[in-house]
Amino acid sequence: MFAHYMTLAFGLQPLEPDKGAQSSGEARRWRSNYIKLLQGWGLDSSGPAGAVLKGWVESRFGLVPAFHKAVLARFPSPAWVTYLEQKVSSRYHNNGIYQQLDLLYEYGQWVLGRFKPFGEGPRITLWRGISRGEQQVVVGRWSTSVRHGVMRLNNLVSLSTRADQAECFGDWLLRIEVPVCKLLYFPGLLKGVPLNGEGEVLAIGGDYEVEVCHG
Repeated sequence: MFAHYMTLAFGLQPLEPDKGAQSSGEARRWRSNYIKLLQGWGLDSSGPAGAVLKGWVESRFGLVPAFHKAVLARFPSPAWVTYLEQKVSSRYHNNGIYQQLDLLYEYGQWVLGRFKPFGEGPRITLWRGISRGEQQVVVGRWSTSVRHGVMRLNNLVSLSTRADQAECFGDWLLRIEVPVCKLLYFPGLLKGVPLNGEGEVLAIGGDYEVEVCHG
């Protein structure tokens, strides 16, 4: 029902080929949609789709991204220019894309509250594999002897529901307790999204207390 509503509300169904001269323009419009953004994130979170998703988090929650292709440190910089150009690209902003993401977030929160796929608690345990963790530490020093700390994650971050999946993506395996209110996407929420098979969760980032399971 949600997918059907989104198709009607945002004209996501492509027009038939016999619509004449308007067909090419309308086809470009319908391709800008939330499913394509999630698919683009799955291919490259530092690509144009990833920039739009990070831009949505920045707009709605006030969290500035920390990384997009490179560390986003001092402004201005080449890394910031690349991020800003991709974030506002007309390729993705011709069909109310932020409004689509608003509805996706609200739908996901409704599913979490109604069906409780992760149980009754306000938080769920998720995992992330990283390399060079010292660049993200906010409180304390990063070493193999430190098992807990506060880490600043990107404003939108991929996490995994399974430790064995997460540890394939870095030298350090982190255990993170994430509030369910910070979940944008989780496996099973939508059909046709490649993130489902990898158990990938998209969560709003920021400063998190993490536990280092091994490194």
